[in-house]
Amino acid sequence: MDVNVALAAACAIAGLGVGLTAAIAFRWSEREQARAGSGTKGSKPGVHTLTQEPPLPPGVDTVLSVLRSCAIVLGEGDEVVKASSAAYAMGLVRGGAMAVEQMLSLARATRRDGEIRQVELEVPRPGAARATDPLAVSVRVAPLGSRLVLVLVEDLTERRRIEAVRRDFVANVSHELKTPVGALSLLSEAVADASDDPEAVQRFAGRMQIEATRLASLVQEIIDLSRVQDDQLMVDPEPVPVDTLIAEAIDRCRQPAAAKQIHIAAGGIGGLYLHGNRGQLAAALGNLVENAVNYSPPRTRVAIATRRISSAAALGEADGELIEISVTDQGIGISEKDRERIFERFYRVDPARSRATGGTGLGLSIVKHVAASHGGTVSVWSVEGQGSTFTVRLPAGQAPAASQQSPTILPNPLPAPEARS
Repeated sequence: MDVNVALAAACAIAGLGVGLTAAIAFRWSEREQARAGSGTKGSKPGVHTLTQEPPLPPGVDTVLSVLRSCAIVLGEGDEVVKASSAAYAMGLVRGGAMAVEQMLSLARATRRDGEIRQVELEVPRPGAARATDPLAVSVRVAPLGSRLVLVLVEDLTERRRIEAVRRDFVANVSHELKTPVGALSLLSEAVADASDDPEAVQRFAGRMQIEATRLASLVQEIIDLSRVQDDQLMVDPEPVPVDTLIAEAIDRCRQPAAAKQIHIAAGGIGGLYLHGNRGQLAAALGNLVENAVNYSPPRTRVAIATRRISSAAALGEADGELIEISVTDQGIGISEKDRERIFERFYRVDPARSRATGGTGLGLSIVKHVAASHGGTVSVWSVEGQGSTFTVRLPAGQAPAASQQSPTILPNPLPAPEARS
């Protein structure tokens, strides 16, 4: 009997301990929930909830995802709550924080007074050296609710570059037009003053003819450039024989080449066709051959070579056929810094030589736009003192049914650029 009493007493004591432990755990859990609930914005007294407010107001995330500008949302502690992929690509956000101190200062000022701010800044390019031109951006900072700040950044670099090109074009074309017009004015006065000297009149008239030809060439090239500068694909193209284009380019430069004893040779595969605008293609190839003659010393060679290549190998695109036309000279060559700008309007590697030969500085720009409008590319290989090779790659066209024939293999006039030392 004593043993049973002892066991009953022990069980009662154990049950009391378990009950006390459960009561203490329950009270502790209630206290923690109340503490969490009191820290949640908008919770009512006595209501315990663990639901947290979303980091962004409803619908903001969707709106930010369709904006063209890159977007960054900063929290109360300047932490990045949300950032578009463009913000990371531009280097504006790194390691979950705003990387541009000027933008961070604007965000802090907007958080203090709620005022919307907009400025234009220059920020370093991501992963570029300090000497590299910075990115030009427009920054707009606005409050987003009571705690967040929205930063919208738009890249203005390309827009500013286009505006600079447009300003340069207007200034350059004004200068280029002013030069021959001024020369014609002076020469006409000289002719009037030398009316009693037939030899002087003949000499001045010859100079007037040269300046008038230069002026007409400049105006025509400006017209040609305006027609192709949009880089839009051709409308109603036609089959254009490459052999005819080469013959026209050689004929166009025959006289200046003969004056400098420069031999122009054509080689490669004959019987090829392009699909496009014959006049534009003729102007582009003629400009390349004319430049090669103008920038080559006397008693040298200019070579025009053609071949058929795969577009997959050349451009990394879907397999197709391209016609490659290369113009190689043995002239002065082009420096590395000039190679990046030679296709700009009015840019000249050697201004003195170009003006002496009547060059306008628009030829290579026309070549670039003609190639783009025909779905092709133009590139340059050059070494100073050894010469240059300009290569145009254009989609191959089909010969008219009545003129289809086997291609002719012509001798290669000069070694390929890669083989030249």
